[in-house]
Amino acid sequence: PEGGPQAMIKLIRDSGMRVGMVVKPGTKIESIFEYVSDVDLVLIMTVEPGFSGQKFMPDMMPKVKILREKFPNLNIQVDGGLSPETVEQAASVGANVIVAASAIFGSDDRQGVINDLRAGVEKYKAS
Repeated sequence: PEGGPQAMIKLIRDSGMRVGMVVKPGTKIESIFEYVSDVDLVLIMTVEPGFSGQKFMPDMMPKVKILREKFPNLNIQVDGGLSPETVEQAASVGANVIVAASAIFGSDDRQGVINDLRAGVEKYKAS
């Protein structure tokens, strides 16, 4: 709507919904700082959006770390290439919500993958 991101945030809130904001790999994390106090979750894309099964981009982790340091109570979600092998890279710098479609649906042991992902986040949750 007219009024930019702040107007959209208000429209979503006024509709009784929670608000999230997404940061693509090429977007500077500082560009969302003015809105973070008004959202419930920030999603850091760890791949370019659009195609499932892409490789995790560890160079996006500084964005997660900066957000966690600046906004300690924020839900920080990461999406793209997350698996039991990469989840700790994200969780150790502050991600507390994980999206991992290919790792789960591509496995014969989906529950095992989910358990491993959860354990990777829980390991750093108290930190």
